[in-house]
Amino acid sequence: MQATIEVSGLRKRFGRTLALDGMSFTVQPGRVTGFVGPNGAGKSTTMRVILGLDAAEEGHALVGGRPYPSLRTPLRHIGALLDAAALQPGRSARNHLLWLAHSQGLGVRRVDEVLEQVGLASAARRKAGGFSLGMRQRLGIAAALLGDPPVLMLDEPVNGLDPEGIVWIRGFLRSLAAEGRAVLVSSHLMSELQDAADHLVVVGRGRVITDTSVADLIAATSSGRVTLRTTARGPAMSALARAGAIVTVTERDTLIVSGLPGEHVVALLNAGAVPFSEVSAHRATLEEAYLELTRDAVEFRGATR
Repeated sequence: MQATIEVSGLRKRFGRTLALDGMSFTVQPGRVTGFVGPNGAGKSTTMRVILGLDAAEEGHALVGGRPYPSLRTPLRHIGALLDAAALQPGRSARNHLLWLAHSQGLGVRRVDEVLEQVGLASAARRKAGGFSLGMRQRLGIAAALLGDPPVLMLDEPVNGLDPEGIVWIRGFLRSLAAEGRAVLVSSHLMSELQDAADHLVVVGRGRVITDTSVADLIAATSSGRVTLRTTARGPAMSALARAGAIVTVTERDTLIVSGLPGEHVVALLNAGAVPFSEVSAHRATLEEAYLELTRDAVEFRGATR
């Protein structure tokens, strides 16, 4: 079976709301693909359509070239975590997994293997209802791994994890991709995706905004920008603006300058006797690139004072 997720031309309405408007992308094997976008962008609906939990009015979603409902033992094809709270609180972690394993023709040995993989072996006989959110996330990831599937789809897997857990999931996702699996991860934490993802699908208002590598996106956002550190922020901004530059404040003494090369910024500041400690090529973060891409796709926005 191919280790891919193929989403093509999905359209879906909920009443008057167009949740998906031609959503199309492919998750390739051997890499972690981040799936990101503002609230209401269509991420959750897309994942539900992939798993056959919602039906699209147009288009199709395929796992390994086949629609999910046609898979006889789906956990052997795709493992998914959509809601870490979707469990029977009175069952132990081990019994929760045993119940799932039995439905897929999987044995006890595999249950114990995945509990060990996610670090829950010592809590295997504790009732899942008493688990912290981070432990429930680990249990959900264990369930996704039960069938040793070539495709994994995880919605906000970092949510609730402590710092040690975040470091673990980052390395774990990369190791799964290194085994040749296709890994799709939805997250709002750009800092984590910057370290874990190879590729990024950015969506807004039900359609794909960009589908590119993380490295290429950061490079494109960094291009033509200069980082300026100065204690004279006001005079520096005035001088740069008069020269036609676009200036953004990121920290108290740090400015990002667009539209002027670094040597021109230096000459301009020296000519105006404006003190500065650094002028360097700007290295954008993934969060910065994401916010620029989705600026016009945000549906719910707080007021700015």
